[in-house]
Amino acid sequence: MADMTRYDKKPDSGGPGTPAIEVRGLVKHYGETKALDGVDLDVREGTVLGVLGPNGAGKTTLVRCLSTLIRPDAGTATVAGYDVVRQPRQLRRTIGLTGQYASVDEKLSGWENLYMIGRLLDLSRKDARKRSDELLERFSLTEAAKKPAGQYSGGMRRRLDLAASMIGQPAVLYLDEPTTGLDPRTRNEVWAEVQRMVGEGVTVLLTTQYMEEAEQLASELTVIDRGKVVAKGKVDELKAKVGGRTLQIRPSDPAQLHAMAGAIRAAGLDGVAGAQALPDEGLLYVPILSDEQLTSVVGLLGAQGFAIADIGTHLPSLDEVFLAITGQKSSESEDLGGALDAEFGDVKEEVAA
Repeated sequence: MADMTRYDKKPDSGGPGTPAIEVRGLVKHYGETKALDGVDLDVREGTVLGVLGPNGAGKTTLVRCLSTLIRPDAGTATVAGYDVVRQPRQLRRTIGLTGQYASVDEKLSGWENLYMIGRLLDLSRKDARKRSDELLERFSLTEAAKKPAGQYSGGMRRRLDLAASMIGQPAVLYLDEPTTGLDPRTRNEVWAEVQRMVGEGVTVLLTTQYMEEAEQLASELTVIDRGKVVAKGKVDELKAKVGGRTLQIRPSDPAQLHAMAGAIRAAGLDGVAGAQALPDEGLLYVPILSDEQLTSVVGLLGAQGFAIADIGTHLPSLDEVFLAITGQKSSESEDLGGALDAEFGDVKEEVAA
């Protein structure tokens, strides 16, 4: 990889283990909606922090605040030693961002997209050309380099978008649900590239809804729900909160789902975290810690006259982790409407400032 010149002096690093990202009490409101409600987190240099949460939890808002696209309403955040509010210009030269959807210019070729971004980052013509060629080769896009990005497949666009985020050799990279919609082969290629970058010292903040992705990439995890941090730890630590298994119960009468869930919650069985009725799946989810708890749940439902058509257990997925930690399977997407449009009406001015 070519050695690129930094155009702003980066604050001195504290060395291995030093937080590359420090967030304290971060708040962001859209009208009455609290997208972020006092978020604290740390990401150590050269590691991956996985930020998990259902739709509307505040993950993307967090990334937008940390990348200076929007201003937080309260709290503090520093990235690579720069304050996100007071030093946005310097910060932008040390970070890369790949959003949920590829943001390349479809009328330009893949090479032209990368070259344009390199020039916008003040690279010389020579360095921008060299860097574009390097990244196209790294992401297996050399053969399609001259084709308009609009002719790329979804996976190719995602790889191009990731390459674009790396033009300036960022010290910190934000990946906001980077593999959404990708096929397994392309997803694995993206994972391999992220792991390679981290091996070179890049710090990554990864937002995802996929536990498998978090397990593959993240050193530590933070779970956000309704704008708040509700859990932190390693993958195994979060799974331990679920007890390792989830009991799935399919009632003979689907109309009894909510009544069954209510009966379990009202009983207050020892160690049983709760119960969630999922009408769309026709299932009742109950996190359990032991076979004794399984027997207690089934016995309770039988004693109260509920008929069971099918029952089983399985290892926790991301949804089960959410169920145990947040008390819900998923959150509805935030309807920010005009408030979000108004916010982003100011973004152009902020970026240009």
